[in-house]
Amino acid sequence: MTDHALFRKDFVMITGGPGAGKTTLLNELRRSGYPYVSEVAREIIQVEMSSDGDALPWKNAIKYRDLMLDRSIESYYTALSNRWGHTMFFDRGIPDTLAYSSLIHAPISERLESAVQKYRYNKQVFILPPWKEIYQTDSERVQDFEEALATYHMLFETYKQLDYELIVVPKLSVDQRAAFVLGHVGQTPID
Repeated sequence: MTDHALFRKDFVMITGGPGAGKTTLLNELRRSGYPYVSEVAREIIQVEMSSDGDALPWKNAIKYRDLMLDRSIESYYTALSNRWGHTMFFDRGIPDTLAYSSLIHAPISERLESAVQKYRYNKQVFILPPWKEIYQTDSERVQDFEEALATYHMLFETYKQLDYELIVVPKLSVDQRAAFVLGHVGQTPID
């Protein structure tokens, strides 16, 4: 078990499989006055595609995973240095990299195992379930819906094994989802 004192109350994670509405929800939370740390995976894919790089899930999944870990740790430190006194939301985090490793059946490095213990978030993690009616692919999100389901289940198990409490965000309108999240973390819109 993990020492509960290591959890950061002010770093709130929003996770889930691809296409479940995480970014839409986080943009709504931003409109309510809460900043969020963007997902690193999509940014990595964009940069790698534009530079003809190979750190892509469909070219070199291990290199992609390692870059995801590096960028997630950088994002964590950036959030620490930019503290502004309120809750900070994260669009995925370091445990997502561990889940991804399990999904691709890659060996878990000591560095990754250490990182998921060292860089902790709020004990309550909000997870968005797969939602077929809103699921869409694009140039960076190439997974089919079955892969989105598998990702969700792997994320759920990974966070649970890391001693986080998962809160499933219901399939509601975006403003209702934001109110649900804020209500659970004891916050109200800032503006």
